[in-house]
Amino acid sequence: MMPRLALVALIIAAAGAQAQTTSRVHEDAFFSDALGVRKHVVVYLPRSYDRDANRRYPVAYYLHGLSGSETDWVSKGSIDVSADSVFAAGTPEMILVMPDGDDGWYTTWAEQVPFRTCADTLHSESPDRYCVEHERYDDYVARDVVRYIDGHYRTRADRAHRGIGGLSMGGYGATILALRYPDVFAAAASHSGVLATLYAGPHPFAAPAKYATTVDEARLAAGGLLPRYQRFWGNDIQRWRDADPAHAAEVLVRRGAALPALFIDCGQDDGLVDQNRALHAELTRLGVAHSYAEWPGAHTWRYWSTHVKESLAWMGERIGR
Repeated sequence: MMPRLALVALIIAAAGAQAQTTSRVHEDAFFSDALGVRKHVVVYLPRSYDRDANRRYPVAYYLHGLSGSETDWVSKGSIDVSADSVFAAGTPEMILVMPDGDDGWYTTWAEQVPFRTCADTLHSESPDRYCVEHERYDDYVARDVVRYIDGHYRTRADRAHRGIGGLSMGGYGATILALRYPDVFAAAASHSGVLATLYAGPHPFAAPAKYATTVDEARLAAGGLLPRYQRFWGNDIQRWRDADPAHAAEVLVRRGAALPALFIDCGQDDGLVDQNRALHAELTRLGVAHSYAEWPGAHTWRYWSTHVKESLAWMGERIGR
C-alpha cells in the first residue's frame, strides 16, 4: 500500500498538472476614461497560458448583444468550450476578452445621458453596473479595454494580432469598430449583426437595394429601434451614414487604407438577414474581400453557440499566425 504522504503528494501533483492543462475564465474590473466609471470584463485564458510564462498571445474581443452583459458569451454561448475545442483541433490559441457594453451600441451617443438620470431609470442591472458618465462606447472598447488587456496580460500588442467579434448589436459593434479603428483591429467577425440600419428594402433582399437618404426615411427603416438610434445618432442623416458599416468601408477604400479582414454570418430565418445580405452586396460592389455565410437558424443562442466555432477558427487563422 502506498504511504499516505506519498499519496497526498501524488494527488497534489496531479491537480497541478490538471490546472496547467485547463483553460480558465475570470472577471476583471478597471476604470474607463471614456465612460468615466469602472467596468467589468470577462477574460478567457487558453490552456497553455499558465504553463508557458514567456509566451505571448493574440487577443480576440467578443461583444454581447442588446440587453446582454459581459458574461453572456460564456454563460449562454459557451464560447470557452468552443475555444477549447477549436484550439485543440489546431487553431492558434488566443486570449478572449468579453467587455461589458451595456446597451450602448458601441458608439458615442449624440444625446449624452448623465449618470444620475440613468440611475433614476429602472434597468435590468444596477446603476453601478449599467450607467456611465459619458456614453463613448467606441473609445471605451477600442482604446480603454485594449489598453487594459495589453497592460495586464501577455498579449501580442499590435494590430496584426488583435481581432474583434460579436453578435447582433455586438456584430454591428465589431464590424464598425474594426472599420473605424483599422489601426487597432486586423479582423472582425459578425454573427447576426445589425449591419445596414439605412436599408429600406426590398424584403426579401434583392438588387437594386434602396437605402434611406433622409432622416424621415431612416426613421421608417429603423422600426422599433428608432428611439435608440435617435439617441445614438440624433437627427443628422450624415451622422447615421457615418455609423453605417458599408459607408465606413467605402471611406477606407477611397483612402487606399488597409481594411480589416471581415467575417459575416446570419441565420436564414433571422429578421436581420436582409441587412446582412445588403452589407454583403455593398462590400462586393466595393471590391472588399470578406467571408459571408448563411446557415439554418434564427436570432437565438442556439445559432450563435453553434457557429461561434466558425468565427473563432477564422479569427485564429487571421490574427494567430
